[in-house]
Amino acid sequence: MKKLVLSIFTAFFSLCALAQKDNKVTIGSIDSIQSKILNEQRKIWVYVPSSWTPESKQRYPVLYLLDGNDHFYSTVGIIQHLSQGIGNTICPEMIVVGIPNTDRIRDLTPTHVDAAPPFTDSLMLKTTGGGERFVSFIEKELIPHIDSLYPTQSYKILTGHSFGGLTVMNVAINHTKLFNSYICIDPSMWWDQMNLLNKTRNSLRENKFSGTTLYLGIANTLREGMEITKVRSDTTKGTRHIRSILNLDQYIKEQKQNGLRYESKYYSNEDHGSVPLIAEYDALRFIFDKYRFKLTPKDLTDPTVDLVGKFERHYQEVSKLLDYKLSPPEDMINELGGDFLQRKEYAKAEGLFKLNVANYPESYTVYDSYGDYFLAMGNKSKAIEYFKKALSIKENPGSRKKLNTLL
Repeated sequence: MKKLVLSIFTAFFSLCALAQKDNKVTIGSIDSIQSKILNEQRKIWVYVPSSWTPESKQRYPVLYLLDGNDHFYSTVGIIQHLSQGIGNTICPEMIVVGIPNTDRIRDLTPTHVDAAPPFTDSLMLKTTGGGERFVSFIEKELIPHIDSLYPTQSYKILTGHSFGGLTVMNVAINHTKLFNSYICIDPSMWWDQMNLLNKTRNSLRENKFSGTTLYLGIANTLREGMEITKVRSDTTKGTRHIRSILNLDQYIKEQKQNGLRYESKYYSNEDHGSVPLIAEYDALRFIFDKYRFKLTPKDLTDPTVDLVGKFERHYQEVSKLLDYKLSPPEDMINELGGDFLQRKEYAKAEGLFKLNVANYPESYTVYDSYGDYFLAMGNKSKAIEYFKKALSIKENPGSRKKLNTLL
């Protein structure tokens, strides 16, 4: 059934999410947008979950990914692993928008510098300081473009590494409500004599960040022989990167009154280049720490457990957390209902199928499954009714065969 849905999705939306074409496995598609703000054509890499179908009209949170050409595949893989299947419901399925670079140091630096700082070449500095124009491009052109073409929810995440992390902090501090959550990985807070770091310290004291979540991943960039407990007192240029991040971490933790939901982690076994993968994983676990629905053996075996009520209460709570209506995943409920049906636990099966019909009334699969329930109960007229309903939404061989047999 998933392959059937995927084939419809691919043909209709011109996106290849885990689809095979010409014997190649592809993830996502390449879109583009002509930016008047940046005065250039920008390619955009877009992944949409394979669960999407035109019939269901399902919508998804969006993760915007800086340095998209470097981190797109790994980020999509992490989200797929954490969001798909009965066991892996740690975070919701998401659209991923990767933003490849054209002039990286221009777009990802908030201020212009003339004197060469550490880790950069003076020849690279001519275009620095375009960060605010780049943020304006994201806010006024890219996000409206994505919202107009793709099945988006209002919940948005911005994630970036290194200079991308610097941009994440610039947006989090100066354009806070543009995104709901921020993933900042080993950011280059040393930039421009720690100009943004100092502004961040003041902003954390003076402003409120309620409703905003931030995760900070810190790599081990210490030189050999240096310890994390001693680096703060070091004054050499070689430690400016990690010192600036540790100071950022300290400043955030000192201002708990501002309402920012925050977590940080120091990865002693990861360097600047290796840290994005594990930090992205941990960040999503933190952001969506209350999202996961946990099934217990009692839920599956005790007939007195109100499983439907448990699902409804949990997703009502998560909907409040994410500030948009969230329903139990259609596939999860359908598979659970099918399992109970096979075990002849008809009351639980019916409750789950009814829940899916209520939440996904434009999906043919929920009516087909409910028809299976009535068929198992010997209610021929109801089974016919629901198979016909499934076919009225979408012609499919499974429902058609069952209906023809009944007729």
